[in-house]
Amino acid sequence: MPPDTTTHNRRIPVKSSSGTLRPIVANCHGYHYLTEGSVIMSDANLFLGLTVTANMTPANVTKELATTSSIGIAILSAAFTIGFPGNAFVIWTVLTCMKKRTFACILILHLAIADTIVILTAPVFIHFLATGSWIFGNIICKLCHYVCCLSMYASILLITLMSIDRFLAVSKPLAPLTIKTKSSVSNIVFAIWLLAALLAMPMPFYRQVIPYKNKLLCIPFHSSTKHVIFQYLFEFLTGFLSPFSIIISCYVYIGLRLRTAKFQTKHRTSRLVIMIIVTFALFWLPYQVVNIMQVSGELFSSEKLIKAAKGARPTTTAFAFFSSSMNPILYVFAGGNFIRTAGAEFLAKLFEGVGSDANSLRKVSHTFRQQGQDELLELDNVNK
Repeated sequence: MPPDTTTHNRRIPVKSSSGTLRPIVANCHGYHYLTEGSVIMSDANLFLGLTVTANMTPANVTKELATTSSIGIAILSAAFTIGFPGNAFVIWTVLTCMKKRTFACILILHLAIADTIVILTAPVFIHFLATGSWIFGNIICKLCHYVCCLSMYASILLITLMSIDRFLAVSKPLAPLTIKTKSSVSNIVFAIWLLAALLAMPMPFYRQVIPYKNKLLCIPFHSSTKHVIFQYLFEFLTGFLSPFSIIISCYVYIGLRLRTAKFQTKHRTSRLVIMIIVTFALFWLPYQVVNIMQVSGELFSSEKLIKAAKGARPTTTAFAFFSSSMNPILYVFAGGNFIRTAGAEFLAKLFEGVGSDANSLRKVSHTFRQQGQDELLELDNVNK
């Protein structure tokens, strides 16, 4: 695709590998072409998706940046204020107040760690939005976005593992007991973090610090439209569609199995895992929908879809970031009864309840299966 040569193009300086500045030409389609080598760069979205397009005047850019920055600062500040102490309290509770930690409790612990890691990047992004310039260098630019992506994958993989754990408790009630030794649990959790780290690897390659109007911006950078499609489609498939297909399948099976067993739990803690899953889905679904809109727009050359994706990305990105502060809020609502009886240790009681509910599922499933085997044995004896 050749560079746009219309009179509406505007040149933006970019440092080359040799350290010299090269101009980027911004065209009406939202792509920016390096004049040397005809390298295509994606639309210049700022942190929350602000797009610098060819027909925008400096005044419009400044106004849009100010509006987006104010919203972004408010959301990130709220996420940090709620999420950091909330998740830190979860980590402290599990490590100090729970001597016996169930498998579900360990997964919740690492979920809080994943949320805390991403929330720690909030001050960096707040400074970027407040000043309009990235002062932390190219490495930190790539690292911060890598951490955000790592947290997303770690969270969804941990949530998926929670669902698989409950699925195994119902389908194979004795199997989980044999694999949940201390060493095996450590290996499983390590594998989750390793897989998340590998899945997040593409992110640093698609972020770059770019000089723009005497300032530095940490923005998306793609060498071709294929890379745009790859990044967003890869995120959707690996970070949403595949894990949630597994989660939904697990809970459909669990629901059918327990319905057959005529088992219903009244414990509030039994719904906690489902609440975590639903909350994650609600906060990340809009972001993933925008990713699909972006991919579809690129594949079918639809300017309407691309424009709609650009317009929606600021809100959906901030919405997804805020999800990291939601779990502590869920724990407070789910542990209302425990707060009155256990005080500051209510989380320990709540998480113990989550483990107990998993054991209850296992016992009910095992009992139901044993009853079925006994009935078959009786029928066999009658036939004889």
